[in-house]
Amino acid sequence: MIIFPAIDVIDSKPVRLYKGEFSTAQQVADDVLETAQGFVDAGCEWVHMVDLDGSLKKEPVNTDTFISVAKETPLKVELGGGIRTMKDIDLYVNAGISRIILGSVALKNPELVKEAVKEFGDIIAVGIDAKNGFVATEGWVEKSDVYFTDLAKQMESVGVKNIIFTDISKDGTLAGPNLKQLLEINNAVSCDITASGGVTDINDIMNLRDSDLYGAICGKSIYEGTLNLKEAVEACK
Repeated sequence: MIIFPAIDVIDSKPVRLYKGEFSTAQQVADDVLETAQGFVDAGCEWVHMVDLDGSLKKEPVNTDTFISVAKETPLKVELGGGIRTMKDIDLYVNAGISRIILGSVALKNPELVKEAVKEFGDIIAVGIDAKNGFVATEGWVEKSDVYFTDLAKQMESVGVKNIIFTDISKDGTLAGPNLKQLLEINNAVSCDITASGGVTDINDIMNLRDSDLYGAICGKSIYEGTLNLKEAVEACK
């Protein structure tokens, strides 16, 4: 299982949110590149990054920040937030971003996902964010009546191979991941599933690893010190 340390970005600074609420944003480090280098030192190969400004504005905002991590560190960058057009995808792919996460557009414009997968293949991933099992979009401020596994099956049918699943109610809470829903989505589709939200400590990492998941995103647990990142990486080799 791959460990994805997370850097969420507002105004080019690393922040964390509580349950996706923008009003709870707290800066967690001084510098994005310095934070990313710390992940390299812990043995990570990937970093999960989110353009929170982009999520709200529905367009890429902190572009230079993400590109600098891709260019100036050995980390492979997985990036989501505000990516809504083929032009946005093309910009980031050409700048060295290793994986593009399409979120809100997966629900609102599945044809774009289909087109993107056709052109860029496995570089395209889909982020499915849910509250009480139903998909939420636009930086989690809009709710839908679409069940999370139904969207996952639709994405699988257009060729998506990688899905990042977030239980919004767990995000930033250090309350443990939603193993029940993660197993549900992992059993519903053949896609690689990455768990996001709620990871607290090494026990959570072991549980996710033993659930045959592709990856686990760790954010607040790293910044709060409840998870030793190097230990997590070693446990998943």
